[in-house]
Amino acid sequence: MYEVEVKVAADLAAVAERLDELGATQTGDVVQVDTYYDAPHRDFAETDEALRVRRETEAGDTEARITYKGPLVEAESKTREEEETRVDDGETADAIFENLGFSPVATVEKDRRFYRYDGYTVTLDDVEGVGEFVEVETETDEDGVEAAREGAYEVLRELGLDPGDQTRTSYLGLLLEDSS
Repeated sequence: MYEVEVKVAADLAAVAERLDELGATQTGDVVQVDTYYDAPHRDFAETDEALRVRRETEAGDTEARITYKGPLVEAESKTREEEETRVDDGETADAIFENLGFSPVATVEKDRRFYRYDGYTVTLDDVEGVGEFVEVETETDEDGVEAAREGAYEVLRELGLDPGDQTRTSYLGLLLEDSS
């Protein structure tokens, strides 16, 4: 599966208001704390990959997941292969990675509000130390990437946002740029 994602900086209050006008369905609010790792055998920044342990808290309950994201597969969006699995204990997952020589690079913290609109997940992200962003995403197989991207662009336009303003840089990359 491929995750097709388009992300733009935006005023979250204005976008939330527009989503309400369009009749989008709000599906939840979470706090995510993502610890990103680099590998001992290659530099993920150079290969455009990501490995993280995510702790997601919703309504007081925290769940942990390990996620691998492959390199971007096209220039027009943040489309990439993604593998993810739930783990019972995020701290144990961290310890396993560190004992194998993976080193923590940074932690990204964000408050997220999710909506469903026109077959897409629209996420309003307030990212600590980085800013406010809107992500429009869906999953598809390799043959559906272009249509999914064009659909995401249309959703952005309906929200009053310009797909030409998108950033393909991850929140991790934006955080590291700001701290350097």
